[in-house]
Amino acid sequence: MDETRSNDNVVHRCTYHVVWCPKYRRKVITADVDTRLKQIIREVCDERNAPVTELETMPDHMQLLVTCGPQYGIHRLVKQIKSRSSRLIRQEFPELRTRIPTLWTNSYLVATVGGATLEIVKKYVENQRNV
Repeated sequence: MDETRSNDNVVHRCTYHVVWCPKYRRKVITADVDTRLKQIIREVCDERNAPVTELETMPDHMQLLVTCGPQYGIHRLVKQIKSRSSRLIRQEFPELRTRIPTLWTNSYLVATVGGATLEIVKKYVENQRNV
């Protein structure tokens, strides 16, 4: 998704690599949680017109490659993803409520995909399980 996008006021090519972890870096992203979590993240991104290029989970962290317009802001998108996914996942998987007080930490990493080509970062995210 290395293309220029535009809205009424801005032409942009803003692709971000975002990484965040469950609270206490607990390994709570199991197979069932993984499937539902990816679905929720894609729903939020679709609602915000933020195409997901790549999305991968590990038991103790998430990696997302997403395009987000500068006027909406990646910080707002990440906040909405983490908020909705925490609420829904903890409702649908009640065993998580006893293990951690909230699903996600307050922090996350966000980096623009500019220092490396999009293909290199995409391959990196795709191959997370093989590292």
